[in-house]
Amino acid sequence: MKALISAVVAGLIFGVGLVVSGMSDPTKVRGFLDFFGAWDESLAFVMLGAISVHLPYSRWLTRRAKPRFAAAFSVPPPKPIDRSLVIGSALFGLGWGVTGYCPAPAIVSSTSSMAALLSLVSMVGGLWLHEWWAGKRRIARRLSPAALPDATQP
Repeated sequence: MKALISAVVAGLIFGVGLVVSGMSDPTKVRGFLDFFGAWDESLAFVMLGAISVHLPYSRWLTRRAKPRFAAAFSVPPPKPIDRSLVIGSALFGLGWGVTGYCPAPAIVSSTSSMAALLSLVSMVGGLWLHEWWAGKRRIARRLSPAALPDATQP
């Protein structure tokens, strides 16, 4: 329960930070991505501010024997850069650039903006579509002749 409360508090702080910094406004994000037009560097300063808070805290945190709400630290192994990662990143960037919303600002803004709500619903739909497609691919791989045991072998 403590971990859940901690996650909710961290999410609320993050959401308030998005609103206070103006990053829940899609025009600010699109302005940051407009390198050859009216470039708005404010998102870079928000990122630098976040990194300057997170970096020393994460260094301090990883020196601890274990996290406060878990038995051990859980760090996923690095994954190689593959076709799926590149395609997914490109689709995410395209959606971010067109709408000006990535997931967190879309959640924060969805209560007051129909465009943000539509972006959020589209993101969730895209996630669902990916999971559906990946599930079909996993099933197809399990049922492929190469995955089946060879019936000619004793």
